[in-house]
Amino acid sequence: VPVTVVESGNNFVLRSKTVESDGYNAVQIGFGDIKEKNVTKPLKGQFEKAGVKAVRFIREMRLAAPSEYNVGDTIGVDIFAEGDLVDVVGTSKGKGFAGGIKRHNFARGPMGHGSKSHREPGSTGAMISGPGGRVLKGKKLPGRMGGERVTVQRLTVVRVDADRNLILIKGAIPGPKKGFVVIKDTVKPAKAAKE
Repeated sequence: VPVTVVESGNNFVLRSKTVESDGYNAVQIGFGDIKEKNVTKPLKGQFEKAGVKAVRFIREMRLAAPSEYNVGDTIGVDIFAEGDLVDVVGTSKGKGFAGGIKRHNFARGPMGHGSKSHREPGSTGAMISGPGGRVLKGKKLPGRMGGERVTVQRLTVVRVDADRNLILIKGAIPGPKKGFVVIKDTVKPAKAAKE
């Protein structure tokens, strides 16, 4: 089975949010080392209040019952079990400036000697005539490719190694090696078994 090995560091609970105080249930989790000089004063106060060392990343996770986590608690990989379905959020690999063929799967133009547009994007479809004529926003064109937030859904947890803080996930996850990702329970329900 092709798996991706993900190492989990110490994830500290920085704050617990409830419906009464904040209007929704969630926990704030901190992860990663950061130099003291790079921490802003507002964040420094937040870390001191939680009683944890300064962290590089702060993420918020929605929970049904955040009361089971207290400020300062450590969350490890043991919250996941073998066979769980998870969503993995990361930043995709940056590919630099790419043309329409590579970036959006555009078709090539004629490759013969008489053609003058082999790999050009073609018409931009600026159909509004007159002074309002323009290329509409969101038009697929050449530009910088990759380096975006990507979520891969419904991946299976193959194994959890709590001693070494490792979690083995079936398949590929977004981003480069040693990149940072967020692993959470899948938002899509389990598919019904075929009869």
